Amino acid sequence: MTQGKNATDVLLTESFKELALQRPIEKITIKEITDRAGVIRPTFYNHFQDKYELLEQIILTELLEPIRPLIENRMVNEALTLLFTNIEKERGFYMQAVRLEGQNSFEAIARNCVKALLLEILEQNAVEKISRFNWLTPERTALYYAHSMCSIVIVWIKSGMAVSPKELAEIYDYMMRHSIEDVFFG
Repeated sequence: MTQGKNATDVLLTESFKELALQRPIEKITIKEITDRAGVIRPTFYNHFQDKYELLEQIILTELLEPIRPLIENRMVNEALTLLFTNIEKERGFYMQAVRLEGQNSFEAIARNCVKALLLEILEQNAVEKISRFNWLTPERTALYYAHSMCSIVIVWIKSGMAVSPKELAEIYDYMMRHSIEDVFFG
């Protein structure tokens, strides 16, 4: 990506996030985003297909890229704490984003982004077989963890982010390290 494209992406992102604090994302128009960003409408389409691709870019660049090196270095708890902290910093925006439903829901977009990141990491580590079960492919493993991560994030955001990012990372770690039997029956 060129420097100019980065600067425009930042302008469009900030414009979109500011508008999302004022009204539901599904009602925000491309014209409103570009007007606020001070660019012409065709500029938006040189960077993104639609506002949902812009949302995907925000998830990738602001949430997932910063945690990637931590996950790659087996610092998953730290990665999750950073992820949750970055969401908490943009609380208003993400509280609006989780309201998106349907085929362009925040949950679907985030899950696809997380799955892609986890699958890339699995493939970089040449993980072809996760366990003794042939059915449990890297793709299915990445999807499972993407579902679980997105589920806890969505519930946390919708419940008003009542626990700290650090505590939420500890809760997620606990849930992942214990079987359903351990959790239900101690």
